Amino acid sequence: MQPTHHQPASRNVAVIGAGAGGLVAAHELRREGHKVVVFERGDQLGGTWVYTPNVESDPIGLDPNRTRVHSSMYQSLRTNLPREAMGFRDYPFVAIEEDEERDPRRYPSHREVLMYLKDFAIEFGVSEIVRFETEVVFVGLVEGGKWKVKFKSKRGEVVQDEIFDAVVVCNGHHTEPRVAQIPGINTWKGKQIHSHNYRTPEPFRDQVVILIGSATSAIDISRDIAGVAKEVHIASRSVADETIEKQPGYNNMWLHSMIKSVQEDGSVLFRNGSVVLADVILHCIGYKYHFPFLETNGIVTVDDNRVGPLYKHVFPPDLAPSLSFVGLTWKGALFPMFEFQSKWIAGILSNRIALPSQEEMMEDVKAFYSSLEASGTPKRYTHNIADYQPGYEDWLAAECGCPAFEEWRKQMYFVAIENLFERPETYRDEWEDHHLVLQAHEDFRKVTLNGVENGHVTSNDVPPSSR
Repeated sequence: MQPTHHQPASRNVAVIGAGAGGLVAAHELRREGHKVVVFERGDQLGGTWVYTPNVESDPIGLDPNRTRVHSSMYQSLRTNLPREAMGFRDYPFVAIEEDEERDPRRYPSHREVLMYLKDFAIEFGVSEIVRFETEVVFVGLVEGGKWKVKFKSKRGEVVQDEIFDAVVVCNGHHTEPRVAQIPGINTWKGKQIHSHNYRTPEPFRDQVVILIGSATSAIDISRDIAGVAKEVHIASRSVADETIEKQPGYNNMWLHSMIKSVQEDGSVLFRNGSVVLADVILHCIGYKYHFPFLETNGIVTVDDNRVGPLYKHVFPPDLAPSLSFVGLTWKGALFPMFEFQSKWIAGILSNRIALPSQEEMMEDVKAFYSSLEASGTPKRYTHNIADYQPGYEDWLAAECGCPAFEEWRKQMYFVAIENLFERPETYRDEWEDHHLVLQAHEDFRKVTLNGVENGHVTSNDVPPSSR
């Protein structure tokens, strides 16, 4: 939409969650002149990038009364995208070679990503506006189109509340496990665990493990476990029913089609006809969107993992622009996408950018859902933007009046995905896109000229009134 001609507005905005999405949302909102409070349930920022050896009391994550752990990080995790493509555009994710505490690798560890997010928050003064150990227990509409946010400190049971003009939900979606529905599982005698509660391979030593899933984390975990397990059997929906293949480079790992059923004696029957007597089933099939605090009187729902109706994965038409979501999209270079979503939200709340009418937004949502249905895309993949990521990012950039995604970044993402499939064991340490790395660093130097120290944007980029 073309810029609006209304007076610029400064809103009082609540941001829920201090992970990557919440941090960049807070930064962009402040840069636009809004007053921001970030609510964070944990004791530090970083969201899912905060590694903890702790796991939940229910390893499969079905007990609603279980002790909860937010992070899904496992100890050996390294990024599956190169740092140049991962980082925020305003704050390049460069290696800090001179600091022994940092991981300079191009595909760094989870700890390095957390350090980067902390650097970002300190640089832009976002750390100062985060209320740590503060859990949001209710968000709901009140008179005048404002939002009541109820919250409580971990140190006490007293629930407090504040009124905000707008709420941006950034609570992540790697905490509420999805599990496979398997005939016979209720009487199966083995152990079940969800990858949310996977940390190290040692508990699986000498075990026969069935791992369900074929996404990046499932592949990583299967290789992690294969070093100590007796056998690892991967069950995948994305292969033909007759599939049974020994995995190259491993004497104890096989790829199967999906599980057909399990038996009380511990045996697991695959669609390919093979039977394995297993000790553990490890579910690596993702997560469910979960907003237990959000009350919209049925306007926003989660149906088979579709959060909707949402215009461009961000705004519910009937509640826009005072309610928005950052970070629901998946499969892509997500940090810079969160950045664009946040710029868009901030500009709309300040009246610098206009949204279409409610009716036009709803029509757009309906057309989008129809296109997914026509292409046979399951509802649970609504927020998977793998097939149209560049177009979505460029659309957001145009709405914000920003330059589109850099060509090197687009190419680097797709080259990285190709490299992952061509070199599944070594893609993090072997690559051939050196020319794109050079282009990235050329662009990073341009950012330096606009106020960057050591490859990072300085706080001069934030108006003094927002610091």
